[in-house]
Amino acid sequence: MTTPLHNSESKSHDLVTLARCMAGDFSNYKQSFENPKNYAHIHVFFRPLPFEFFSGIGFYSEQVYDYDLWSPYRQGVHRLVDKKDHIYVENYGLKNAFLYAGAARNSDILKTINNDCIERRFHCGMIFQRDGDLFRGNVEPGNLCLIERDGCQTYLVSDVEVTETTWVSLDRGMDVNTNEQIWGSTFGPLRFEKRESFAHEVPAIM
Repeated sequence: MTTPLHNSESKSHDLVTLARCMAGDFSNYKQSFENPKNYAHIHVFFRPLPFEFFSGIGFYSEQVYDYDLWSPYRQGVHRLVDKKDHIYVENYGLKNAFLYAGAARNSDILKTINNDCIERRFHCGMIFQRDGDLFRGNVEPGNLCLIERDGCQTYLVSDVEVTETTWVSLDRGMDVNTNEQIWGSTFGPLRFEKRESFAHEVPAIM
């Protein structure tokens, strides 16, 4: 049973609360079952990293199609930073990311990730703020999180809502010159439900 979020909690606890909400295996099975034409069955994994990795709270993440769990199409490492009025999530890419495929489900692979195999993705951090019983996140302002897709330079627009049991996200790539959408869902956000929680793995911090 999950414990509801309470607005009476101290702001200093928001970082840990957000981390515990994020930690898990999320699946949009229900959405894909009801509308398979427009939504593939996807898992989003956020697996906590040991405290020593960042001297704080961090995650390894994977996004992967359910039919091919060993071939993630997106991988990353993330560091949560308390900015008092919001939580800033630094994003890192992985060098030779294929070496770490499956790390979200296999602790032996997870242990092979270290600081030497990641590189910061500047301007691609996420800003999360609490809104009652959920957290809302958006890419940091400036339209500078650039992603090349099919020869076109785009900037990322990402909107996220996370609770203890759900993850709702909409990622879109917008043309840097015309601001027209080039990639991403045109049918609305992906809606995930937490199938397994890793909240107990989130390191305790003072």
